[in-house]
Amino acid sequence: MVSPATAAPARSGIGRIIGASLIGTTVEWYDFFLYGSAAALVFNKLFFPSSEPLVGTLLAFLTYAIGFAARPLGGVVFGHYGDKIGRKKLLVLSLVMMGGATFAMGLLPTHASIGVGAPILLTVLRLIQGFALGGEWGGAVLIVSEHGDDKNRGFWASWPQAGAPGGNLLATGVLALLAAVQSDEAFLAWGWRIPFLLSGVLVVIGLWIRVSVSESPLFLEAQAKAAEQAAAGVKEKLPVAEVFRTNWRGVLTAIGTRLGENVSYYILTAFLLVYVTAHLGLSKSDGLNAVLIGSAVHFVTIPAWGALSDRIGRRPVTLIGSIGMTGWAFAFFAMLDTKSFPAIAAAVTIGLLFHGAMYGPQAAFISEMFDTSVRYSGASMGSQLASIVGGALAPIIAVELLKEYDASLPISIYLAAAVVITTLTVLVAKETRGRSLSQDHAPAGAALPGSRRPDQQTASTSG
Repeated sequence: MVSPATAAPARSGIGRIIGASLIGTTVEWYDFFLYGSAAALVFNKLFFPSSEPLVGTLLAFLTYAIGFAARPLGGVVFGHYGDKIGRKKLLVLSLVMMGGATFAMGLLPTHASIGVGAPILLTVLRLIQGFALGGEWGGAVLIVSEHGDDKNRGFWASWPQAGAPGGNLLATGVLALLAAVQSDEAFLAWGWRIPFLLSGVLVVIGLWIRVSVSESPLFLEAQAKAAEQAAAGVKEKLPVAEVFRTNWRGVLTAIGTRLGENVSYYILTAFLLVYVTAHLGLSKSDGLNAVLIGSAVHFVTIPAWGALSDRIGRRPVTLIGSIGMTGWAFAFFAMLDTKSFPAIAAAVTIGLLFHGAMYGPQAAFISEMFDTSVRYSGASMGSQLASIVGGALAPIIAVELLKEYDASLPISIYLAAAVVITTLTVLVAKETRGRSLSQDHAPAGAALPGSRRPDQQTASTSG
């Protein structure tokens, strides 16, 4: 018997669910990307002063990477409680934590004021950001995936994905506006604080929308089932432990699927700002405006890629992106080296189109790899573990390669190698399009030795 606590409330419309997830993820990614842009442009001077510009940038990106290191821990904690008490509560908490940390960054004293305490405080706040974001992604895509239908899940679930370029668009747009109306001296002195303080306003708006949606109906069903099993004396299992016991192939597939996508995104956006300013000697406005244009196109096309995955499958669309990015890794820097703004903007935009093909279907693809009782944990762990070896290290490795070789070819090879890993992972993965999330099934991970038989999986339906 379902207790009153687990009885489903009136179900929110899919449009409201998408809106709440999109706005929430946009705000959280705004906060996270704002740090990456600031690390490339001002934090190296304000918190890590050095006579060698690239050394200061490298130190700034190390704290940037620390935020990624905290993401798997956030994925574990948020995934555990998200599978226990619900997706919605954890999404509200993640938004408050992220917004609070970002707002506090805007109030931080710099190295010139308090010395070594400044980068230490910055690092602590970055850890809080990473921890919160580690729990955000899984909850945001799952609450949409579990409200939507099987046939159009790729399209519906791609909207929270669009929050990434939406947040980057917002963060880069604010920075570009300030760069256009302020002198470099004013921006360095106080202007950089404005985007961080704006986070407080954005979080209030995001919370107002997010608290209005209903809990995932599939989670409520799973919660009721768990309550019945507990009443019957069945011992409750930890979701994280259960994921690694029964769905470890799904976790590995999620990591491989995200690796090339993660590396390419941070090379195309965060490292780009370093390359055009420190290596090419162009203004920060050239890099910011190129990312702004690319992010606008990226935001619009991600749902289109998600919708295409509902028609032809998650794997084919992802492969379009990963194979395309392999070649673009070399063309990208060749276009940047022209020092022509139209060429730089085109390089970023085309690169983000290939990235969108990997990123758009990803939410549905990874959600469909796990059962409801462990879905938050499994999706969060797979995606956030990839972020450590992907997004966290990408700008650091790229800066170190640039510092060592003073050329872009080694960076292109690094990027191409990462997307080749994603291509190989997706080639051996099982197609998940049309799979029902309401039924327990074998993990949809790689078709490796020891995988469960195909007849244990729910057959795909046509889009």
